Amino acid sequence: MSLVPTKCFLTKGVGKHREKLQSFEMALRNAGIAQYNLVRVSSIFPPACRIIPKKEGIKFLKPGQIVFCVLYDTATDEPHRLLASSVGLAIPRDRSHHGYLSEHKSFGQTERQAGDYAEDLAAEMLATVLGVPFEPDQSWNERRKSWTISGEIVKTMNITQSAVGDKNGLWTSVVAGCIFIA
Repeated sequence: MSLVPTKCFLTKGVGKHREKLQSFEMALRNAGIAQYNLVRVSSIFPPACRIIPKKEGIKFLKPGQIVFCVLYDTATDEPHRLLASSVGLAIPRDRSHHGYLSEHKSFGQTERQAGDYAEDLAAEMLATVLGVPFEPDQSWNERRKSWTISGEIVKTMNITQSAVGDKNGLWTSVVAGCIFIA
C-alpha cells in the first residue's frame, strides 16, 4: 500500500446536538465521512495528486478504513455566533512539486472571508518553501483568479463550512477537509 495519495476530495459539513461530541459526529455525517477512521495529517498536498469529486472519491473507501486527511473543525454552543472552518489549497503549476494545505477556523468571519484567508495562507506557505517573497496584494491576479509567485502561476482553492450557532444553545459544529486516497 502506497502512503502517497494519488487522489483526494474536498468535503464539508455542519451538525447540531445538545452534546458537543455528537454535534461533531453529525457534522462528519453531513460531510459524508463519519464511517471512516480519520487520521489527521499535516499540510502537504502530494505531488501529482488529483482532486476528484466527493461522490467519486467515496467509491474508493470502505467503512472502517483508516483514511488520512487534513480536517479542521470548530464548535460553539453560543446562540447566534457565526463560526467557520476552512481548508485552503495552493498547488504549483509544476505538478511534480508538492503544494500546501492550510487550516483555518474563525468566529465572526463569513464563509467567503474564512475561505479567502485559508487560500492566502496556503499560497504564502507554498511561497516560503519555494524560497520566494510573497505579497498577497501584489501576487493576486484578479482577472485570472490566480496567484503568481516568482513567475509561477499557482492554483488556489478552498473548502469552507460556516454556520450560525443554534438559537437554543445546542452545540453547532462545522468541519472542512481534504480526504486523501492512496
